[in-house]
Amino acid sequence: MSQNYEEILKANAQYAATFGEKANLPLPPGRKMAILTCMDARLHPGKFAGLKEGDAHIIRNAGGRASDDAIRSLIISYKLLGTKEWFVIHHTDCGMETFSDAVMEELLEKSLETAVFEGGKWKDVGKGPGSSEGKYLKWLTIKDQKESLVEDVLRIRHHPLVPPSIPIYGFIYDVKTGKLIEVSEASQVGKAK
Repeated sequence: MSQNYEEILKANAQYAATFGEKANLPLPPGRKMAILTCMDARLHPGKFAGLKEGDAHIIRNAGGRASDDAIRSLIISYKLLGTKEWFVIHHTDCGMETFSDAVMEELLEKSLETAVFEGGKWKDVGKGPGSSEGKYLKWLTIKDQKESLVEDVLRIRHHPLVPPSIPIYGFIYDVKTGKLIEVSEASQVGKAK
């Protein structure tokens, strides 16, 4: 077993030993909110948003993008679990800004092993075979953080299953300062009606 495997099991045993009242947390989030954000390991939504267990739904994916699955999760969060407001939070220095769909497709065609980022470019160093299946996925890469954030909030807002009464706020988290910076254009298009 790996070191991570062992450390996770040890940490979980300690966590479970003091679990206590957390066993009584209700299924719906206590603060009736959901956050869609990036999977980047530098982001800890519980800490930067002052949350504790049971407060909010946290939906994470590469880039914090409004993919079909993220929207599905937000709709479930609202329809079945009563969230009343949503936050879409992108961040500075996002890995999704470092490649395009074409680059990802090319890397996957060469091999399925991990690529490396050198000299400002992604390079495949793995042995083949790869796969051409990468061309069938939407990678939702980011060229401009503010533009992609507005695009994501608009995509959620205009989805036919999203009620207009839910406010959707747009923020960019600064990985160098820990600050949330509201993008007024995104919050404006996400305004509840």
